[in-house]
Amino acid sequence: MQKVVIIGATSAIAEATARLYAARGAQLFLIARNATRLTDIAADLRVRGSQEVFHASLDVNDLDAHAHVIEQAWAALGSVDVVLVAHGTLPDQAQCESSVEVALKEFSTNATSTIALLTSMAPRFEAQRSGVMAVISSVAGDRGRQSNYLYGSAKAAVSAFASGLRQRMAKVGVNVLTIKPGFVDTPMTREFKKGALWAKPDDIARGIVRGADRGRNVMYLPFFWLPIMLIIRHIPEFIFKRIKL
Repeated sequence: MQKVVIIGATSAIAEATARLYAARGAQLFLIARNATRLTDIAADLRVRGSQEVFHASLDVNDLDAHAHVIEQAWAALGSVDVVLVAHGTLPDQAQCESSVEVALKEFSTNATSTIALLTSMAPRFEAQRSGVMAVISSVAGDRGRQSNYLYGSAKAAVSAFASGLRQRMAKVGVNVLTIKPGFVDTPMTREFKKGALWAKPDDIARGIVRGADRGRNVMYLPFFWLPIMLIIRHIPEFIFKRIKL
């Protein structure tokens, strides 16, 4: 029976992932800010087959509260096979450009808090000498673009941190999985016009579970974002400055 911790559990991708683990009969510990939503999701997951569902409320930007919630998770489960860090926001780039306070707050939510959580959990996985630490980054972190470079820079920081952490943890049998979704149709992107490149949360969730099972390192989800981002990363800077992305 797998023991799974999901941080940011009320997000669409995280909830879809939790349902897949529930169907396996996994024990789950859900962490998110909205306590009412957590209670509702936990009840649904029990119906879907989870052996036990624990949950705790956390504002990820309250860095001092991380240790206590992580301790709760390990105390409830005993050990952890998979942790998924899945929280985040989609900042308004224009607001970030006009306000240092907004820019730093959004960077904290999308990068600093994630780095802090992974740092706090890493010693526990090292002690276990097993497990998967999965973190949702984004294709936006592969190259800064004028339309969302605050968000992209935060995700670039997460990807770089996860890369170094993966190298460190590999020595003790722990895998670090970086998930890089492209466009996903969630409540966070409700205002965006959807097209052929958009995926559903269930599609991303299946990829996450598959990647965790198979010990993958970095996953672009859906898969076609890998060649797309390969091209974008290699556009010469003098051309890239002139195009609108």
